[in-house]
Amino acid sequence: MLALTLTFPNIDPVAIELGPFAVRWYALAYIAGILLGWRYAIHLAARPPVFMSREAIDDFIVWVTLGIILGGRLGYVVFYKPAHYLANPLEALYVWQGGMSFHGGLIGVLAAIWLFARQRRIPVLALGDLVASVVPIGLFFGRIANFINGELYGRSSDAPWAMVFPGGGPAPRHPSQLYEACLEGIVLFLVLAWFSRQPGWRDRPGRIGGLFLAGYAVARIISEAFREPDAHLGFFLGGVTMGQILSLPMLAVGLYFIISGSRRPPLRDTPAA
Repeated sequence: MLALTLTFPNIDPVAIELGPFAVRWYALAYIAGILLGWRYAIHLAARPPVFMSREAIDDFIVWVTLGIILGGRLGYVVFYKPAHYLANPLEALYVWQGGMSFHGGLIGVLAAIWLFARQRRIPVLALGDLVASVVPIGLFFGRIANFINGELYGRSSDAPWAMVFPGGGPAPRHPSQLYEACLEGIVLFLVLAWFSRQPGWRDRPGRIGGLFLAGYAVARIISEAFREPDAHLGFFLGGVTMGQILSLPMLAVGLYFIISGSRRPPLRDTPAA
């Protein structure tokens, strides 16, 4: 008996094309994530304890955008295809050909947070908590763009919602991009929003950021169980994937910040930088 499968919605990766000018859904996903995250950050920063002005948030958007793009690309080059880019170093600059790493982007964002906080004399952990609360918005749109592009698809499956992806061969596969959009985007966003309203969380710097790191790590470890690993990497010992390996340090660091943050004195309103 043949298993039922869903038809993959073959959406053109190019959203808008005017002559030689083309805008891809992937680029729109980044723009949507940054713009909506910026507006949500303004909303959160107005709630006590207030430590950052609206003008500072506007300035920080430039820093964090550079951190996402530079860190994400460098992370992909180093973590996923070091041999290829070592042999073809100029291709590392071909960002329009795809290839971004969340873990690399995270490192880039952390660097932006640390540098900006030092320059503006803003509590670095409080700024990290603010950023952590909005990141799931960008993750959601990014995974939707992965689905539209038909990339990062899942392992073969006989589930009734499995799909045949254009580049995934004839076998139906898990739409793992949608699993990740749900776990890393919607679920994680709601968890962070709920905890940020609980006593002893938002006013204790580092706890929300730690919750994001731990929550993302768990979501990624789960979703990697359904996602097809990169062909050039495959599985590691015991069927572990690179995404799961990179998530383990995040889980440990996240738990550390959650526990240590509970012992920090509450953050009070400070002159907005």
